Amino acid sequence: MKIHRRFTVAGLSPYEGIEFRLTASEIKNPDGSVVFHQENIEVPAIWSQVACDVIAQKYFRKAGVPDESVTVKEDGVPLWLQRRKAKTGTTIRGEKSAKEVFSRLAGTWTYWGWKNGYFDLEDDALAFYDEMQYMLCKQIAAPNSPQWFNTGLYWAYGIDGPAQGNFFVDEKTGQLKQSTSAYERPQPHACFIQSVKDDLVGDGGIMDLWVREARLFKYGSGTGSNFSNFSN
Repeated sequence: MKIHRRFTVAGLSPYEGIEFRLTASEIKNPDGSVVFHQENIEVPAIWSQVACDVIAQKYFRKAGVPDESVTVKEDGVPLWLQRRKAKTGTTIRGEKSAKEVFSRLAGTWTYWGWKNGYFDLEDDALAFYDEMQYMLCKQIAAPNSPQWFNTGLYWAYGIDGPAQGNFFVDEKTGQLKQSTSAYERPQPHACFIQSVKDDLVGDGGIMDLWVREARLFKYGSGTGSNFSNFSN
């Protein structure tokens, strides 16, 4: 693909000329007790307090984010696009800036695009990366919740975990495979309709549906169930 810049300029930050501010986000119970509170979160100045609350309370990664990271070298991937992991001995914290979220989302999308040969040139990949960060910042575009929750944790921070029973289609072979990692190939999809058999504990049955639903809910997705035996 050839990517033309609409909002950004090559060589300049995608946030050039965009004002950011520091704010706080808080949730309280009806009795006044505090459920969530975070100070000094960095957000675009034009964002409403509701938007600030949503990203801070829901989409900021709360743990596993390194203050300092190192590049994981990978042949054929530009240096600026290579994934990163925590530097040994660094402080681990949660996300505190919307820029961190924009970067991990746009960077991972760009990384996947590069690995799959979508871009004509490196300049096109960089243009895509910059343009997506700008559009997320200005609320021109936004992904679904599982993207905000899960995408980029492995690419940006090296966060991972044991497999949770999810599957993916291998882009090289076209074959369905079971993931061996929680976040290298995250669950970025939102809505599912699942079938269920009239069986209590068998594969595809009622108890199995509970497991599949829990797996989807864990990563921020939603699901419905089709209890009909009829199909078109």
